[in-house]
Amino acid sequence: MRGKADAKSHHNGTLSLMLDFGPLLVFFLSYKGAGWIWGASNPITAMTFGTAAFMAAIVIAVIISKVKLGRVSPMLWLSALLILFFGGLTIYFHDQRFIQIKPTIIYAFFALMLFAGLLRGKPLLKYLLQAAYDGLSHTGWMKLSRNWALFFVAMAITNEAMRRMMSFDAWLAVKVWGVTIVSVIFAAANIPMLMRHGLTLGEEKPSDEIGETSPPQG
Repeated sequence: MRGKADAKSHHNGTLSLMLDFGPLLVFFLSYKGAGWIWGASNPITAMTFGTAAFMAAIVIAVIISKVKLGRVSPMLWLSALLILFFGGLTIYFHDQRFIQIKPTIIYAFFALMLFAGLLRGKPLLKYLLQAAYDGLSHTGWMKLSRNWALFFVAMAITNEAMRRMMSFDAWLAVKVWGVTIVSVIFAAANIPMLMRHGLTLGEEKPSDEIGETSPPQG
């Protein structure tokens, strides 16, 4: 029974990570693929195609999450709503800035929510991620919420700097690969601190936690 539970937990953690990262990867590959097909002479067509694929992918991710995991995380819901809204604006106005500013809004929203919870002495991450952090004390939850709040602030500022200083192609490449790698490293870097505050890790737990605690992608 223990082996089956660990295998299921590992599968769910991996699926959760794929659902967060998958739509962004679809955006990247669709945009690049359309660029190769239509060439640099028609970047608007490539952007429109990539954005439409991004919107379709996030809807599919929500459906898969509901069917396979039995739930849709608040982060995925928010990502989906903003991707559909800003993706629609991007396609309608043929302006890539709409899809570029979306991550800033997501990161800023979660930072504000976490800081608001900290001011009230309530670590909001506890209500989102409790299944991934067995035994974690209140102090541990507060520190984790603080760390992620600061991380989200840094991500929002970084995204604003990147979209102003980089070409769309460079921004997208860093968003897909650089931000994802940094997010996973940051999630893993928190584990030693959490273990000092009561976190108990099963044999398969670390990969699940990273999957469950990565910031919203896209």
